[in-house]
Amino acid sequence: MLRRHFLAALGAAGAAFAAPQPVLALNENSASALINSLVADINNVIASGKSERAMYGDFERIFQRYSDTSYIAAYAMGVDARRATNTQKRAFSNAFQGYIARKYGSRFREFIGGRLEVSGVKKVKRWYEVSCVAYLRGQSPFEVTFHVSDRSGKDLFFNMFIEGVNLLLTERTEIGAMIDRNGGDIDKMIADLKKLS
Repeated sequence: MLRRHFLAALGAAGAAFAAPQPVLALNENSASALINSLVADINNVIASGKSERAMYGDFERIFQRYSDTSYIAAYAMGVDARRATNTQKRAFSNAFQGYIARKYGSRFREFIGGRLEVSGVKKVKRWYEVSCVAYLRGQSPFEVTFHVSDRSGKDLFFNMFIEGVNLLLTERTEIGAMIDRNGGDIDKMIADLKKLS
């Protein structure tokens, strides 16, 4: 579970709605630089000494800066996005970002003293795959892989894997289960999402 939390903490999330488009300015160096900068910013927050509540806002801003939040949130909503109104999609995207920050932000303290090193970058279809090795205290090194695209007009990561665990699929399962528990009511799911940590 620790590794799964690490996956989502760096990701996400955090966090909303289109597949990656052809890579333009993005290249191996810029994809690698994005992930190195992401990790550096996360480590700075962890080492800041702030309260966890204060860190959540910082983590949410990091997710907004480095991840394709629109795509991730849309993927998490899945087929239900087809029947959601534009207002519901916006509300879900905003709630999803906060949910990711709260859900995984509290786990970041466990990674103090750890590090993530880029080990390779390669082009895959219309995006770049950035392979990293994660070193955490008391844990064996393990692989983390980011998918980076510039489909939004900026270099952003839109998915991450850790030893076969797929961030996008994990969050789609979680959100789908929430929608089911609410009898398919999207507004109720969004309201519940805002309450979750």
